[in-house]
Amino acid sequence: MTDFRTETSIGTRIQAVRKHRGIRTTKELADKIPGGNVTEAVLQNIEAGRKSDLSVSQLLNIANALSVSPLFLLAPVGHPTSTLDLPNLGDAFDGMTVLEFDAWVSGETDGAYRWTTTDERSERSELQAMRELDGLIRERKRLASNLEVEASLDALHGESEMGQPWNTTAARLEEATRRIAQLSSYLTSAGWDLEGWTD
Repeated sequence: MTDFRTETSIGTRIQAVRKHRGIRTTKELADKIPGGNVTEAVLQNIEAGRKSDLSVSQLLNIANALSVSPLFLLAPVGHPTSTLDLPNLGDAFDGMTVLEFDAWVSGETDGAYRWTTTDERSERSELQAMRELDGLIRERKRLASNLEVEASLDALHGESEMGQPWNTTAARLEEATRRIAQLSSYLTSAGWDLEGWTD
């Protein structure tokens, strides 16, 4: 079976992922995509290489139907040091590797792609802060739940080992809450609307 991660065009990657996912025909895939902007004929043309320019909505609809990140369709990620193989890109993409493309698309500040302006650096830092904030919000919920369980166990069994000083759940929850406040302040001052998200 062909490995979709190493295919050398968007059409062949889509076809390889489709087959890898057990979707036998372009019609079956088209039937999984609501909205009508990706028909069986469109998919046949993409896979055959007759259509290489996809709209953003087509790309996202196809990736979603295939349960794969759009990056796997856009670049041969199985060859991270290869150059991009997408047609009709501007000169700025000449020589850009898959690693650099991934870092650029994902907004990684320490990735293979090097930002060139102060604005770009700020925007990437904000994306990184947003990702960290999202992870911390989920971690805070987990820690708060763990703390409730520990308190219930302490109440049930009296003071136990859970109440010993080496138990760091409360300290980790406090640190997560402090960092959430810092990141929220940073992003809000940069113009982000976080209302209702960080509560």
